[in-house]
Amino acid sequence: MTGSRTKLILQVAALALLPLSWAGPTTAAAPERVWVSKSGADSASCGAVGSPCASFQQAHDNVAAGGEVSVLTPGDYGRVVVLKSISISNDGAGEAGILSTSSGLAAIQINAGHGDIVGLRGLVLDGAETGERGIAVTSLSGLHVQSCVIRNFEGTPSPGIGAFGIFATATSGRTALFVDDTLIYNNGTFANTGGIQIVANGGIINAVFSRIRLEDNVLGLQAIGMGGASSLRATIRDSTVVGNVSDGVLASNSGAQLVQVSLDRVTAVNNAGTAVHADGTHAVIILADSSLNHNGSGIGATNGGQVISYGDNINLISGPSLPTSVFTPF
Repeated sequence: MTGSRTKLILQVAALALLPLSWAGPTTAAAPERVWVSKSGADSASCGAVGSPCASFQQAHDNVAAGGEVSVLTPGDYGRVVVLKSISISNDGAGEAGILSTSSGLAAIQINAGHGDIVGLRGLVLDGAETGERGIAVTSLSGLHVQSCVIRNFEGTPSPGIGAFGIFATATSGRTALFVDDTLIYNNGTFANTGGIQIVANGGIINAVFSRIRLEDNVLGLQAIGMGGASSLRATIRDSTVVGNVSDGVLASNSGAQLVQVSLDRVTAVNNAGTAVHADGTHAVIILADSSLNHNGSGIGATNGGQVISYGDNINLISGPSLPTSVFTPF
């Protein structure tokens, strides 16, 4: 009897321990940093220098939200759709980026969530004259672009979509854009396409462009307000807007939305259209310490738009004469 009782106690104890000895399959945490190399493979883990991925998309899918994709070697790493906070960085591996030749697709498409922050550094995005957009943003909280080249996005656009080096829209919430030390050239196919277009369509956009070069695009930069309580404020500083075949900087809106673009130490020269153009009520361009020279026309204000100067600009008028009602000094 004693032996049976002891056996029963041991069986109960063994059953009690079962949940502790079987926790089911475990899932390894996604790495905070992954690597890409042209000698890598998308079957690799990406989480170590010795086992890199071969594409940005696979690296994006493997890295933890908020993590970093680092480039080991030069090469074309393919289009990527970004759905979370992430940084993609090339810190000296050579020319690394994306050759994107497909119409209707962006080299880097960002569809992240509100609160997500995306960083891009040291990349070359090339549309090879048939690609449509270098960077396209539909939703996120903040985008940081640093030391990149975005060129040759001239593809025949899909209906309602134009070719741009950078395109960003905000339909709700707030979106912040920061572009530094970046060359954007030879983008666009027809009117209202070109280097950069930012559109506040129900949301709020705040943008700062520092030391950028907008060269030989159709439009240099276009800022648009449309829909609801949209507002858009952009600052361009220490930058050049050169040789674009339409307007250099165009601020426009379709109603009561505020669109304000401030130019601080900007040189706009040899643009075939108007160097700076405010089109529409509540479309405002503010000039400080800038030079507008040898353009089709220096300053334009249409449909109630305003161009305001601090009075320290030079060579503002070139091309057709400037109506005195356009220029409003502080």
